[in-house]
Amino acid sequence: MKPAAPLKKVRKAVIPAAGLGTRFLPATKASPKEMLPLVDKPIIQYVVEEAVAAGIEQIIIITGRGKRAIEDHFDISFELEEELKGKKKQKLLEEVERISNMVDFCYVRQKRPLGLGHAINCARDLVNDEPFAVLLGDDVIDDEVPCLRRMIDAHEECSASVLGIQKVPRADVSSYGIIDAAEASRGLYKVRDMVEKPSPKEAPSNLAVIGRYILMPEIFEYIGKTPPGKGGEIQLTDALRLMLKDRPIYGLELVGKRFDAGSKIGFLKATVEFALKNPELGKEFRTYLKNLPL
Repeated sequence: MKPAAPLKKVRKAVIPAAGLGTRFLPATKASPKEMLPLVDKPIIQYVVEEAVAAGIEQIIIITGRGKRAIEDHFDISFELEEELKGKKKQKLLEEVERISNMVDFCYVRQKRPLGLGHAINCARDLVNDEPFAVLLGDDVIDDEVPCLRRMIDAHEECSASVLGIQKVPRADVSSYGIIDAAEASRGLYKVRDMVEKPSPKEAPSNLAVIGRYILMPEIFEYIGKTPPGKGGEIQLTDALRLMLKDRPIYGLELVGKRFDAGSKIGFLKATVEFALKNPELGKEFRTYLKNLPL
């Protein structure tokens, strides 16, 4: 018997960002949701920085019509850099240069928003035959150790796909994909099944799948076998359930604090908490909040 091939390193991350951002209309009518400013950086930059801090070498962003601002943000801005040089604004210049130099970016167009599974499948040729990460562009996770780094470590330990999971109130399970699982070790669960947006009575647990995944490349085969569901969309959950019949999948419980910055209330909560942590703004902002009339 031949020895098993060594597990390939997770080098690439896919960030689906082709959605229409309808929950933020009219703000997102002409501007991508992912580019809404969270204090002093667009939402998607926090996600990219997490991936880079976790050791990702290439980021594949799935875009669509009206998303050019994302590409421009992570590209070189010659005129702006020259302006900052001329005005001797060295700190700002270094930050602008850092954004365009921190990782290798690739972009793929998703012509129509046909579900998360379809969006990930758009990156198939760029991912090739490697395990890869998926990060949703509006899920911001605040953690001392990057959430994705923890997941990569778990993936290397179990040699399988790993889903980011979080315990949610039973009343909220209908907003998430929920796993049925057995705890394999502290915080790490072996998935038995998955249910998309169940009612509280039907949910097998309160362990919800959040916007972080480490996926084995075989997932593309299962996406190809997944029939379109409601609205003609190909859902990643359906493809994962197919893969689960043949291959193990694990869930790793989130340690840090997650913000659903794709919802208005989640975006506001993230804005307040990141502003309070900001070394330049935090003290004054905290004083302002304390003095607000109830």
